[in-house]
Amino acid sequence: MINKRAILGMLSIAAALAAGATSAADDAMVKKDLTAVIALQGLRCGQVTEVKTLGENDHMASCQDGNRYHVFINAQGRVVAQKQ
Repeated sequence: MINKRAILGMLSIAAALAAGATSAADDAMVKKDLTAVIALQGLRCGQVTEVKTLGENDHMASCQDGNRYHVFINAQGRVVAQKQ
C-alpha cells in the first residue's frame, strides 16, 4: 500500500512532468523526478541518466543500470512506468 507521502510525491512528479523540460536545469529536475517515479513503482533503475521527451507527460528514461522505461500519465491520471 502506498502511503500519503508517496501519493503526494507522485502528484508533484506528475505536475513536473506536465510542465515539460525547457532548460538544462529543467532537464536535471526531470531526470530526478523520473528516477523517483521509477523507484516508487518498485522498478530497478539506479538513476535516470538520459531522457527523451516523446510528448506532453510522455518520456523515455534510460537508467544507469541499463534499463529503459516509458514514463507517462495514463487516462486515469496516474503516473505509469513501463519497462521497455
